[in-house]
Amino acid sequence: MLGSLLVKDYMVGDHLAFSPDTDLLKAVRLLLQRGLSGAPVVDENRRLIGFLSEKDCLKAALDASYFRRDEGKVEDFMNRDVVSIRASASLIDAIELFLARNHHILPVVEGARLIGQISRHDILKGLEKVRRDER
Repeated sequence: MLGSLLVKDYMVGDHLAFSPDTDLLKAVRLLLQRGLSGAPVVDENRRLIGFLSEKDCLKAALDASYFRRDEGKVEDFMNRDVVSIRASASLIDAIELFLARNHHILPVVEGARLIGQISRHDILKGLEKVRRDER
C-alpha cells in the first residue's frame, strides 16, 4: 500500500522558504509564527541551496552570546548539505529518510527547484486518512 502513495500527494506546496539574505531574527520569528521546526533556503530562481532549522537558530543565539554580535543572515547559519526528496518518490522513500536522519521536514524538489515540503506530521496525517478511508 505505502509503495503506491507518492510524496507529491501529501506534501505542502504553499510553504515558507527563506532567501539567504533574510535577517535571522525575522526568520526565527516566521518559524515560530508558523509552528515550523525549519524551512528551506532558496536562491532567486527557487533553487534549493540550504535549510535553516531550529538547531541552526540555537547555534546562532549561542554564537551571538559568546561573541556579542548580531545574529546575521540566514546564509550565515543555514545548513548547505540539504537532504531533499523528489515529488515522484513514494512515501516509503520519505519514511526511510525520516528514520535514517533526524529531520522533521524534507524539502520537495523537481530537479534543483523547490516545489514544496513534507513533514513527518504530513505523512502521519495522510496515513491516518488512508486508513480511515479504507474502512
